[in-house]
Amino acid sequence: MTMHTQSAPLSIQLHDQANYTKSGISRTSLVKDEQGQFSLVCLSAGTHVAEHTAPRNVTVTVIEGRGILTLDSREVALEPGVFVYMPAHTPHSLQALENLAFLHT
Repeated sequence: MTMHTQSAPLSIQLHDQANYTKSGISRTSLVKDEQGQFSLVCLSAGTHVAEHTAPRNVTVTVIEGRGILTLDSREVALEPGVFVYMPAHTPHSLQALENLAFLHT
C-alpha cells in the first residue's frame, strides 16, 4: 500500500491491511500531511516494545488482537475498540499478548 499524501478522501478496510508476516513490528503509513500522520501498526504475538516517549500527542485505536499498554506506570488492557490518548512525553511500553493491530495517530 502506498502512503496517501493528497487532500482527496481515503477509505481503507484496516482489517485487510493487518500484516503479521514478519515477527516484531510492522508499520504502514496510511496518510501523512501537514496536520499529522496516520499509521497502521501491527505487532506479532509476544512482541515487546520497551518503554519510550513520543515528542507529540499520540492516539491509539485497537483494531484487532490483545495486548497490555503500560502507560505512565499504569496497565491498560488493549482489545478491539479501545481508544487511548497519550499526551506528549508520557512514558509507555507495550506487550502483544496475541497478534495486535492498532491505528496510531
